[in-house]
Amino acid sequence: MKLNFNKSQGFTLPVTLYSLLNITLTTLVSDKDLVHIANANAITFNFRNENYSASNGGYHPVEIRIEKEVDTNGSEQWHFNYITDFSYQGNTYPELVKEVDVCFAKIQVYSLYGGWLNDREAKSLLKLFIDNFIHCFDMGVYKACISTD
Repeated sequence: MKLNFNKSQGFTLPVTLYSLLNITLTTLVSDKDLVHIANANAITFNFRNENYSASNGGYHPVEIRIEKEVDTNGSEQWHFNYITDFSYQGNTYPELVKEVDVCFAKIQVYSLYGGWLNDREAKSLLKLFIDNFIHCFDMGVYKACISTD
């Protein structure tokens, strides 16, 4: 199964990210589960590094949610709902919080340290964030899992 993406969502994303999600889906989903995936309205990809911790740091977990849209002709495309990078924050009782949150519905980017960013800053951070995520994925630092709605 190949995910066909709606690439006109407000933010320009590298082709590599679309390929990465298709490869991840193909790797994780067995043939018997393809029907379940095909009938899903949303897929959430979770990328985690087992060594990441509040005390030692490491590669931040990343979550990507895509949702299915069907046009008037009945053809299906997937669009991004959000891409979120989490990090541990706090000293005594650290917890995972959103460090970077890309909201495709509002075409906005949130940064823990800068709040909601203006267009120029948002595009700059998004490019850096996505390029870094792809590089980390290519290095094999993440274990991926998916869930569907």
